[in-house]
Amino acid sequence: MRNIKLTIAYDGTSYAGWQRQKEIKTIQEVLEDSIGVMTGETNIIYGAGRTDAGVHALGMTSNFHTESSIPCQGFLKGLNGILPEDIRVLSVAEVSSEFHARFNAVGKSYQYNFIVSSTLLPTERLYNTHLTQVGTFNFSAVSDCLDILIGKHDFSSFEAAGSRDLSLKGGLGAVREIFSAKLFEREHQSGYYTVEIGGSGFLRHMVRNIVGTLFMVGSGKRSVHQFREILRGKDRSLAGPTAPSKGLFLKEVFY
Repeated sequence: MRNIKLTIAYDGTSYAGWQRQKEIKTIQEVLEDSIGVMTGETNIIYGAGRTDAGVHALGMTSNFHTESSIPCQGFLKGLNGILPEDIRVLSVAEVSSEFHARFNAVGKSYQYNFIVSSTLLPTERLYNTHLTQVGTFNFSAVSDCLDILIGKHDFSSFEAAGSRDLSLKGGLGAVREIFSAKLFEREHQSGYYTVEIGGSGFLRHMVRNIVGTLFMVGSGKRSVHQFREILRGKDRSLAGPTAPSKGLFLKEVFY
């Protein structure tokens, strides 16, 4: 039995997230069905995480087991010939039987794209959140808030309901370590911004809840001090709304 690792990019606009669900299209379902066409088997593909409906990926990692002798390059060409245009396999490699895309991951990075402008171009609407605080967006304050996130913290204030089993004792709880967090304006694109966050792991909606709170800071509705207190408060009701899914991309998974 071979263990095949895939690195995948996808546009999540038309999908109900990664995980297979009944009567609704997901990334996992489409990948498994396409792999099955090639192998003639019923293959289960394991993803490094479960992106939500509408979230995109630039470098999702996954793996599946097969008895097929199809070479890696054959899987690469064959799957990209079968899959819809909004899902693409970037690389294929045969790995050890012990490798698991989720359990062997030691970190992930996400990026969130947003545009501050009076008018949003139609071609940008599917992959960016639109903010209209033209001339008032506080870049410096948002950057200061991102600096606060660096290190190991309890992220209960940015955790969505159902993120984990709260009855379990021990374990990490809501504690995660953030390695990097920065805001930058995209080159030659005034008002086009990206937040990049890398860490050991992320709670459900954690990045989107952080970004939704950063939007409040950027618009002057919250201060840097208040952002720090929200993080310390360990209370989801203190933070801002969940930012839309369309601006979020899983950028890379680390092993």
